[in-house]
Amino acid sequence: MYVNKEDIRKYIWKTMEEKNIAIFPRPVYHRIPNFRGSNRAGLRLVRSKYFDEAKVVFCNPDSPQRIVREHVILGGKTLIMASPRLRQGFIVIRRGDVPRGKERYASTIAGAFKYGKVTDDLSGLTIDLKVTGCVAVTIEGAKLGKGGGYSDLEYAILREIGAIGEDTPVVTSVHEIQIVEYIPMDVHDVPVDAIFTPNRYIKTLGKYPKPRGIYWDRLDKDKIESIPILKRMYLSRGAGHGAE
Repeated sequence: MYVNKEDIRKYIWKTMEEKNIAIFPRPVYHRIPNFRGSNRAGLRLVRSKYFDEAKVVFCNPDSPQRIVREHVILGGKTLIMASPRLRQGFIVIRRGDVPRGKERYASTIAGAFKYGKVTDDLSGLTIDLKVTGCVAVTIEGAKLGKGGGYSDLEYAILREIGAIGEDTPVVTSVHEIQIVEYIPMDVHDVPVDAIFTPNRYIKTLGKYPKPRGIYWDRLDKDKIESIPILKRMYLSRGAGHGAE
């Protein structure tokens, strides 16, 4: 059993490549890995009560969850995605933004930029469901991304601006091989409430609390400077506090 985050990532990526579980885009190293059965897992999520009850869905932009984004659009729900590395904030696609027949294209990052609105302002929007991509997860609810911490930072920003709450479900779709026994979790790491694989739905044990917002003391100045929305939030709370 691996206990280091990077060792877990390398094990999952290597195993998925060697067993030919991985699909385009390959190789899956340093990515949220796409996998055989990702559409089945995504459709299982789409058929769930989490999705059915949600009017506003925040979804990661990675390949395994593309079909989820397509069904958000097809269902007339509001889709929110993060721009790459949050450099341009968020992309919002509302009902009516996408011409009929273009839903699949709009569910890609290029299509989202074409049909959606790029904004830092999510005022008036309350997110009912957050879909996240994972490299690995545990039954207890721990999750592991590709590194960089952007998914956790997205969640922290959304908590700070009041667009997401403690009770907002966080779910993911993965291959069975991505379910591991242990992942170390820090205070800023966001756990998942449910896991969808091609063959089953798993309600996690809910062992880990969700972050309350941004932990400024865990962010270095370069990251704050590189993300405009984060920089503005930092400056608004008083320069020189917490990021040194």
